[in-house]
Amino acid sequence: MTNKIIRQKRSLRLKRKLRIRAKVFGCATTPRLSIFRSNRYFYAQAIDDTKGVTLASVDGKKMGLKNNKEDVKKIAAAFADSLKKVNISKVLFDRNGYLYHGVVASFADSLRENGINL
Repeated sequence: MTNKIIRQKRSLRLKRKLRIRAKVFGCATTPRLSIFRSNRYFYAQAIDDTKGVTLASVDGKKMGLKNNKEDVKKIAAAFADSLKKVNISKVLFDRNGYLYHGVVASFADSLRENGINL
């Protein structure tokens, strides 16, 4: 891809990110679930925005899992367990500007299957 296309894609994701972030605000009872996906790995964290504290997180790199649909389901299961340990059953999903399909949708569906309400 050319640099112009890469800049345009980055700019569009940033616009989506800011639009989503303006609407989603997490608190202690329903934290914001923020995700990040690189080309290789997948990360997620539950954030209490009132205090600015991360309540639970999961790191696909430390788990040795890649950024694909099958591995993301395992990451979501581990994340659901860590959320249940902190007595959280409902979160606000912040997809961080990523489109809701593929890996992101697989992660969200797997969280729902493990008992976390989005």
